[in-house]
Amino acid sequence: MAAAMAGSVSSHALSSREFGGLPVASPRPRDFQRAAFTSRGSPLRTICALDGGKKGHGPLSAAQAASPEATLVTAADPTPVEVIDFDKLARELDSTSPLEIMDKALEMFGNDIAIAFSGAEDVALIEYAHLTGRPFRVFSLDTGRLNPETYRFYDEVEKRYNIRIEYVFPDAVEVQALVRSKGLFSFYEDGHQECCRVRKVRPLRKTLKGLRAWITGQRKDQSPGTRASVPVVQVDPSFEGLDGGVGSLVKWNPVAEVDGRDIWKFLRTMNVPVNSLHSQGYVSIGCEPCTRPVLPGQHEREGRWWWEDAKAKECGLHKGNIKQEDTSPAAANGNGHAPSDVFTVSDIVSLSRPGVENLLRLESRKDSWLVVLYAPWCSFCQGMEESFNEVAEQLRGSGVKVGKFRADGDDRAFAEGIGLTSFPTILFFPKHATKPVKYPSEQRDVDSLLGFVNALR
Repeated sequence: MAAAMAGSVSSHALSSREFGGLPVASPRPRDFQRAAFTSRGSPLRTICALDGGKKGHGPLSAAQAASPEATLVTAADPTPVEVIDFDKLARELDSTSPLEIMDKALEMFGNDIAIAFSGAEDVALIEYAHLTGRPFRVFSLDTGRLNPETYRFYDEVEKRYNIRIEYVFPDAVEVQALVRSKGLFSFYEDGHQECCRVRKVRPLRKTLKGLRAWITGQRKDQSPGTRASVPVVQVDPSFEGLDGGVGSLVKWNPVAEVDGRDIWKFLRTMNVPVNSLHSQGYVSIGCEPCTRPVLPGQHEREGRWWWEDAKAKECGLHKGNIKQEDTSPAAANGNGHAPSDVFTVSDIVSLSRPGVENLLRLESRKDSWLVVLYAPWCSFCQGMEESFNEVAEQLRGSGVKVGKFRADGDDRAFAEGIGLTSFPTILFFPKHATKPVKYPSEQRDVDSLLGFVNALR
């Protein structure tokens, strides 16, 4: 009936589109699809034209439907609409496979969801989508600074899956203004955030306003310091979707719980095309000037923005998932009680601010020093306590002393002046050097820390 009436009231621009694989006809797609979006467990039904001028709100007759005075209104559904609890859904899907999560995402959002493809190992997302047998969309941010290998990879993926990637480009005027005022490589001097904001974040924001959900390749193990709490599905905390406003966009992370090694096993098993840069030592791949190969044993994110502190290794696309430091001692370890202190073995010297100032003033020291700038309430400090204590024990009698300096509270500003950007920050004071050397890695295991010390002492 709805299809017949759509033809008879074409002057009212009744549109038809698919949502979750089911046809929905509506003169106000946003309103009707919002209702579909918030319902779960109830099948979608075709919307009929109703006569809003009659108290009974009964269906229009054929003659009424043909009349220009006919009014299209939303059908009243007696079934209560259940709002989807995405936190609950995330818990339900937490132990399921990426394929099942992908299938659920595509089923729920149909043509209003798209995969964000970066040209790295998240090609696994496209393979999962392909395996569901459902139609899917893919978009990619072309910053204008990608490696030639990445562009060739895009072409290979399009041919393999018979798709067209929806490329998104930055605003040419904004890019021109940035380059003319600050040069092509300003990010090496003042940080990558401004360039990423122009070339990536703003184009992404514009793209997402045309969607109701998006799919990303975020994994918890990609950056333990910033992505450790990524859920498999969530209401996007940073961006807005088609309907606008807070809560209008859903973010799916199907491989959040998957180990990076298992992703690669999957890609090899399925014989999926991969970026040729991976065979050259690249793991996490971004723009050419900001990406380099990693050495054996280094974490994958160390190849991104390597000149910056580890905590800054995010471009802003997933800002809402970045784990922020909680400066409240009550939230330090999840049970409402902050530990009194950390790094308490006898081999670690507790330094006062004057003690650190003395280390900074000395041009020639009797011993080298490895010093951690910490806060006892910081979960990352608590997490590395065991390894740092063991490092102190192994360095006993080696000519390297190990110290700790509590750098929160009144001493935070001073600590930031000597290199603190996030807790913990580790500094090495060589015997015959005037400036400390900051430990640049997120890897804080015993072998990595000892390798750092042994390379400098």
